[in-house]
Amino acid sequence: MKRIWTTAIVAAAGAAAWTASLQPGMAQATDTPAAVQTEPSDQATPFLGNDTRELVVLGKSDPTVRKATALVNGDVITDTDLEQRLNLVIAANGGKVGDEERERLRLQVLRNLIDERLQIQEAKAKEISVEAKDIDETFARVARNFKRTPTDFDGYLRERGASAVTLRQQIKAELAWNRLLRRKVEPFVNVGDDEVQAVIHKLEQSKGQEEYHLGEIFLAAPAGADSAQMAVAQNIVTQVRQGASFVAYARQFSESASASTGGDLGWMRAAQLPEAERTAIAALNAGQISEPLHVSGGIAIVALVDKRQVLTADPDNATLNLKQLSIEFKGGTADEAQGRAAVAKLAAATKSLGGCGRVETVAKEIGAEASSNDALRLKDMPEQLRAIVGKMRIGEATPPFGSLGEGIRVLVLCGRDDTAAPKMPSFEEVYSQMNDQRVGLAARRYLRDLRRDAIIDYR
Repeated sequence: MKRIWTTAIVAAAGAAAWTASLQPGMAQATDTPAAVQTEPSDQATPFLGNDTRELVVLGKSDPTVRKATALVNGDVITDTDLEQRLNLVIAANGGKVGDEERERLRLQVLRNLIDERLQIQEAKAKEISVEAKDIDETFARVARNFKRTPTDFDGYLRERGASAVTLRQQIKAELAWNRLLRRKVEPFVNVGDDEVQAVIHKLEQSKGQEEYHLGEIFLAAPAGADSAQMAVAQNIVTQVRQGASFVAYARQFSESASASTGGDLGWMRAAQLPEAERTAIAALNAGQISEPLHVSGGIAIVALVDKRQVLTADPDNATLNLKQLSIEFKGGTADEAQGRAAVAKLAAATKSLGGCGRVETVAKEIGAEASSNDALRLKDMPEQLRAIVGKMRIGEATPPFGSLGEGIRVLVLCGRDDTAAPKMPSFEEVYSQMNDQRVGLAARRYLRDLRRDAIIDYR
């Protein structure tokens, strides 16, 4: 059963005796406590806000004192723990968090810290331990992602008001929870061979249809808490669309098993998704995220990382070898007449170019600059150019493009490497994905039960 505690109110009698004993020269406390005196005093005690007498402060508030924010089955979460984890979240999002959003995040961070304590406690109760060397290895890997050594990363975190201690605590919780799931949950999750074969059969039938590389943030929403979690989810969507990291939010806030990988769900077909997610994904372009969605057990935010056709090569994944001719304008800009002249010059020079071998020679003849790029994906080009270059043959050139401010350019296609069609996933790969999905669902139920049975005291 969950209990919520509030700060106790000190009795008037005790307060009066305490102040009298500390301040020489103040009136001594009477034998009868102030709270039960029957005779009125000669002078009414003024309200503090209206009292013009000098106020003597009898104690100091020390901001360095670590005060309890919550007790989780007796395990303390201090305000320092909360502040450092909050700063870690903000640092992971590039510091792009306003004051109002910071306060909203604080509540979710506290919830995450509580969940971590529950996960560590449950792992310990099941005699599952995490060695310091395992935490060190993961910490070093995170530091490398930031292009820093572990020592440098420690200083980086301190500069942002976080600490290596709070990150290590999060790593410990993730490792402990994952080991607990592998030992106590996964053995009881069943995926039948016939189920795997059915999925493979559907894949074969779905050849040519779209599949999606997805990311997910899942927030559990117990009965009656939908509106509160929906507000949290909407704020996350707003922050990510303003430039915050989806992966960072997924790691810190998502309550699904994919949180440890930044919410990455891998490649999935529409038929594998709940109806709400299937509908939302259909309206997204790669790189976009959905609005918060009501799904079984809570609220989901889905990110579309990429999409492709099932078991079919995607022509937009082709790697191109290109050369460019460009004419820049003196002074950084040009008038309309200069622009038309540059366009005509490039168009005439590249009309019968005859391939990439003459690009440098032609550039010298017309006073243009030549450059090359041999590792550009077609899908990374602007949409207008992608539509043109995607239909070109080797040796052909695009029409001139550009602007009076940036100059006029032409691209010449020198080579193209198309990607091979994806292979049919193996039995083991399909089994692993189905198993992970079911373990994730069981993990959410497990954590829900731990919250329900915990004694959590908020201070």
